[in-house]
Amino acid sequence: MFTRKLFYLLVFLLLQGCSSIMPNIGVTNGKLADCPSSPNCVSSQAQTNDKHFIEPIVVKGSSLDAHEKVLAVLESSKRTKVVVNEAEYIHAEFTSMVFRFVDDVEFLFSQERDGVVNIDIRSASRVGHSDFGVNRKRMEAIRSKLKE
Repeated sequence: MFTRKLFYLLVFLLLQGCSSIMPNIGVTNGKLADCPSSPNCVSSQAQTNDKHFIEPIVVKGSSLDAHEKVLAVLESSKRTKVVVNEAEYIHAEFTSMVFRFVDDVEFLFSQERDGVVNIDIRSASRVGHSDFGVNRKRMEAIRSKLKE
């Protein structure tokens, strides 16, 4: 009996991951979309005292260099698909290994000033309430790879 319930729960979770809808993403008036109220999103454009806030990524070099570095990190990441690749904006999808949940990751590049590019970032889960800090950890890992 317990095994059957566990099986149904796993099937439900798997189907839930497959039935996710496209969230509110992209750039509007130079801004990334706001995070929802749930704790499964981080954004460098959130208010600094907000639980969703994360520092933007700062890269030395030109906007083109920063863009190429971010693309290289994304292309070296497992279960990652770059959906939009524009000069000032990148949208990628990260898919979890077990349940195939999709998280949307966005990068908004500012103009290079004094040899430095500011990259606003946003990472959000499509389904569920909590992500157990996965989005924040992912963005910090990307930040670390870009510093190498």
